[in-house]
Amino acid sequence: MSKVILTNEVSGLGSAGDVIEVKNGYARNYLIPQGFAVAWTRGGEKQVAQIRAARTARELATLEEAQALKAKLEETKVKLAAKVGRDGRLFGSIKTGDIAEAVAAAGLGDIDKRKVEIATPIKFTGEHEATVRLRDDLVATITVQVVAAK
Repeated sequence: MSKVILTNEVSGLGSAGDVIEVKNGYARNYLIPQGFAVAWTRGGEKQVAQIRAARTARELATLEEAQALKAKLEETKVKLAAKVGRDGRLFGSIKTGDIAEAVAAAGLGDIDKRKVEIATPIKFTGEHEATVRLRDDLVATITVQVVAAK
């Protein structure tokens, strides 16, 4: 087991600035090369405060703003056009970045694609659900409507 300091939010592990213990291979082969974490050192412990300060600055300023954005996201269906084959099957699938771009295009606000989570891959047209983690304590469920591109 090795200790790492998360530099980005990783679903299921924690948020930026958290010190966690993971298996050596997971840290060495995935977290550190992808830039999601740095190895924990005594000197690196000083960076934790800076990373947490940056995270709080990036978070939505107040709980009221986050709740207002959550209400807007949940009441509006986000429409996405994609290339479709037979029987409504997509060529490829809808990714979290596509959903984040569609939310921005709909005028609902900018959200980070890393905060969007899809339970099952979206590979067919129709309505699907995705969740957006607005803050550590606030999650919005959005409806994504996938239609055929013309």
